[in-house]
Amino acid sequence: MTLNPCEVAWFSALCDDDYEFLGAPDPRLQSSFEHCRNIALTAEAGGYDNLLLPSGYALGIDSTAFCAAIAPMLKRMKLLLAVRCGEMWPPQLARQIATLDQIMGGRLTVNIISSDMPGETLASAPRYQRTVEIMQLLNLFLSGEAVDFQGEFYKFKLDAPRISKTLKRRVPLYFGGLSEDAREAAARAADVYLMWPDTLPAVTEIVNDMRARATRHGRELKFGYRVHVVVRETEAEARDAASRLLSKLDDAEGEAIRNRSLDSTSYGVRRQAELRAGAGHDGYAEDNLWTGIGRARSGCGAAIVGDPDQVLAKLNAYRALGMDAFVLSGYPHAAEADLFARHVLPRLDHAPLNIA
Repeated sequence: MTLNPCEVAWFSALCDDDYEFLGAPDPRLQSSFEHCRNIALTAEAGGYDNLLLPSGYALGIDSTAFCAAIAPMLKRMKLLLAVRCGEMWPPQLARQIATLDQIMGGRLTVNIISSDMPGETLASAPRYQRTVEIMQLLNLFLSGEAVDFQGEFYKFKLDAPRISKTLKRRVPLYFGGLSEDAREAAARAADVYLMWPDTLPAVTEIVNDMRARATRHGRELKFGYRVHVVVRETEAEARDAASRLLSKLDDAEGEAIRNRSLDSTSYGVRRQAELRAGAGHDGYAEDNLWTGIGRARSGCGAAIVGDPDQVLAKLNAYRALGMDAFVLSGYPHAAEADLFARHVLPRLDHAPLNIA
């Protein structure tokens, strides 16, 4: 089976999510411009195609400000800017995105997060409807044309910001979520549907479902897979490194970390908990898919663990199911980015994802 090249992105820990030992905060690894800059420069030097800049209201540092600061330091790599869209006014967000894309010479991509306003809670269906409208509006404002939009949440009749007329391409929108409302939002308006770790049969089901949904809306989706990695020269060394990550974890502290997350009650997080609960006594849900990381973090809660051949084979198995892009991470982030870049990345057929 011939596989298309895949985009390989790393993760810059803007949201206080970097550890040597999970659940044991280390001041050296706390989110700061300097620390996250070093992760970004390590990823650029390692040959990654893109870099996710995560966003959380309460934790870490701001993704948009960081993006503007790091962009001039990067010569080749794209940035995947996470945007908590419930906190943004669409015309201003479009202007920010257009400005950042100009700074980067056309290398910006955007990860849309269907967030509430801080301090407010909107029910799932209307929140995702608002998210769809924001994605639709971004495409309209970034086209450089006048906008006449009458939605449930936004009504605009105004010119696009001038800077959007300088864009030479569409800015791709990445989006994830497992609930019914989230899946429909992705099918209606996203370019790349991101999913968290799961077993190969479950990934197959999700891909088939999302393709069918997109088709019903007259659209096509590309697919991305967000997962941690632990790669070492031998499988035994990789498993030992994974176990070491949890060697100082107090279970009560791990639960507290998960509960503090803004997405702790989401459908996707519940699925990660189910994956962990169904794993074997060693934490492996299937070959080389280890769920231990989810004991100390919300969200993406599993890692591909193994030697270079095993990690490569696992990624290629996901590619065969339809994955066009990977967003990888590991602990500590700079060190694991370097290990993956040396052991696996040169053997992957990878390139920046092209969105027409």
